[in-house]
Amino acid sequence: MLKLSDNPPVTFPEAMGPREQAGRWWVARTKTRQEKLLAQNLLQWEIPYFLPMIQKTRRRQGRRFQSMLPLFSGYLFFCGSEEHRVQALTTNRIAQVLDVADQEGLVADLDQVHRAILAEVPIDPFPGLRPGIRCRVRSGPLLGIEGVILKKKNVTRLLLKIEILGQAASVEIDSELLDPLDG
Repeated sequence: MLKLSDNPPVTFPEAMGPREQAGRWWVARTKTRQEKLLAQNLLQWEIPYFLPMIQKTRRRQGRRFQSMLPLFSGYLFFCGSEEHRVQALTTNRIAQVLDVADQEGLVADLDQVHRAILAEVPIDPFPGLRPGIRCRVRSGPLLGIEGVILKKKNVTRLLLKIEILGQAASVEIDSELLDPLDG
């Protein structure tokens, strides 16, 4: 029997990344604050999913509270058949399921975010795509990851895009580890 908690694992099965899953990827746009609950439902049914989460610290009335929040608020990615999609819809936690025409593109985007999470580098949500220089990481734990460079508070960050959502996340990186891809 699978154990449920307040924070479901980022991926299910936990040892597998998005590239290693068999089946079609779907993007669930969830109802407000339903991402983790949907992940728990999928976990119970043993339906593979990816829910990237980050730890946030908030202060309230002089006290610190830490919580795990979805990196892409309102979205969960899951993998399976049409029957799995229908089963996920029965949870009443999904507002819409986005059909993914470019499966390889989505898997590549998800794989980059998954690798950044596994590398345990600081990662922040970045709600909109911004123009910049496209680069590839040439060494280190993020080797091969591609993204757009931006500056945030005098720190170089690499923007990891999820094209289908029109959203991105950014990771802090040493600019010396980057090779430009744009001419």
